[in-house]
Amino acid sequence: MTETVTLYEVGPRDGLQNESQPIPTAQKIELVNRLNQTGLDRVEVSSFVSPKWVPQLADAADVFAGIERRDGIVYAALTPNIKGLERALESGANEVAIFASASEAFSQKNINCSIAESLARFEPMMEIAAAAGVPVRGYISCVTDCPYSGPVEPSAVGRLTEQLLSLGCYGVSLGDTLGSATPETTSACIQAALHVAPARLLAGHFHDTNGQALNNIDVCLDAGLRLFDASVGGLGGCPYAPGAKGNVATESVVRHLHARGFHTGIDEALLQSTAEFAKSVIAKRRADDAGKQLGA
Repeated sequence: MTETVTLYEVGPRDGLQNESQPIPTAQKIELVNRLNQTGLDRVEVSSFVSPKWVPQLADAADVFAGIERRDGIVYAALTPNIKGLERALESGANEVAIFASASEAFSQKNINCSIAESLARFEPMMEIAAAAGVPVRGYISCVTDCPYSGPVEPSAVGRLTEQLLSLGCYGVSLGDTLGSATPETTSACIQAALHVAPARLLAGHFHDTNGQALNNIDVCLDAGLRLFDASVGGLGGCPYAPGAKGNVATESVVRHLHARGFHTGIDEALLQSTAEFAKSVIAKRRADDAGKQLGA
């Protein structure tokens, strides 16, 4: 039988969070509704983070209220704290995610606390999510390189993976936040995580800054991983990771997986048209922004 690989679509959240100009709420809703049609069954809709830090996602509740939900699709939200978690639950997110960094320097820059402090903050959140019956996903950022402190030790990734699973996360996404991972550093990271967790609990999350994302995904596939994050149209980037470019494009990953003989359940044509829509939305907002700057 053909092996199945699952794609976790992060475009509506990770793909839009770094844009300088607000994307209209209606277009965010349309993006999710188009993704609904493609065969994807996991979509990260938005993040309930303070608008002060990520103004682009200030309309998270409105987006959740406006999307057309389909049975069998997970509509997830990133939740940095208890307030964000409570807002996500009120908005009907049927999965939430917490995030920590394998780099102390990035943890301080991104969420203003140490790794240990971030884990302590998550404990009451896990209790609330468990009481609500909502599963929690763990993200680890900077699994191979940090923009502030350089290479990250694989042992730090293994240790944090174990800690997030012990907290109650059902799985952990390993994030190459800068897009600077290579097959060699990816392999070291994955092997460290596999020392503490089976492959079925791990996901790969790659940015394509240096054009290595698909090669790194191949390393993960060879190690047994069957879940990958991706962003339609290759959109995205982290506001706290200078130089990081877009996530690997979902449509590129799907084509690559199909060429390798894996099954995804995703319609390539519908996904490609959704990618074109997403890119056109971003291109228009950036053109409008450039026009305003010239006018000024």
